[in-house]
Amino acid sequence: MLPVIYSDEFLEHKTGRGHPERPERLSAITAALREGNIASQIEWRLPTPTSGRSLVPLIEQTHDPSYIQKVQEICSAGGDCIDYETTVSSQTYDVALLAVSAWLDGVDIVLETGKPAFVLARPPGHHAERETGMGFCVFSNAAIAAAYALEKPGINRVAILDWDVHHGNGTQAIVETNPNIVYCSLHQYPCYPGTGRHTERGFHNNVLNLPFPPGSDISLYKPAFEKMVVPFLSNFEPDLLIVSAGYDANADDPLANINLQPQDYGVFTDYCLQITPKILFGLEGGYDLYTLSQSVVATIEKCL
Repeated sequence: MLPVIYSDEFLEHKTGRGHPERPERLSAITAALREGNIASQIEWRLPTPTSGRSLVPLIEQTHDPSYIQKVQEICSAGGDCIDYETTVSSQTYDVALLAVSAWLDGVDIVLETGKPAFVLARPPGHHAERETGMGFCVFSNAAIAAAYALEKPGINRVAILDWDVHHGNGTQAIVETNPNIVYCSLHQYPCYPGTGRHTERGFHNNVLNLPFPPGSDISLYKPAFEKMVVPFLSNFEPDLLIVSAGYDANADDPLANINLQPQDYGVFTDYCLQITPKILFGLEGGYDLYTLSQSVVATIEKCL
């Protein structure tokens, strides 16, 4: 059984007609999991309600309090845009808090069981910077989860692997000053948001960026995992591996130009399991509904 943390409340973050980061993304994934061959092996869990834990102080360790207040005020006024592409609605603040809670639940589950779990939540987080959201992202879920994990007894090192097709500028900027966290990203370059050059190595040599040119496929990703990703993360000996699991490097995804297939994410997952079984996967991007859903299935299948 693999725990999947999910709530229909995540559908209440409305982004407007035609927006790529839409509620239907989660609906497609949940349908694929509930109707597929692995349905009986999924353990669905609701996230801890936002009233059940003190979330804002945790988020303030990662984000400027004035930004958190800004998001709350925009949503209380009915919603608007944080930037030109990051839309929030009246429910987004509450939903974003619940998403953070789900990622924290995922940390707790993985550390308790020693086995993988998957957080199926939105809005995503890896572009959100300390003082602002961007790129469809509101709060930096993976960075918040890493900081939360490091507060746990016996957890001294956390690794973050980001295989979203877009570089996680927010995650990197937040964690690169912390010697107890390493960050590794595989992404298309040049591409949004324009960061993620291989020369960006963090303040403690704790960042590994692997930019791929448009048109890259699994034949380029596999040697990158084998020769760079797995050694970099394994040498760090993480007590927890957090995967920012974006699925927009699929060939059919409309927002980039990498040529992966859904089954390739199963290959990525096998590499991750070589590093540690203590893996928290959390959804980031992926905007073609079919390949998105099948990629999540491929990821989870390898963990069963």
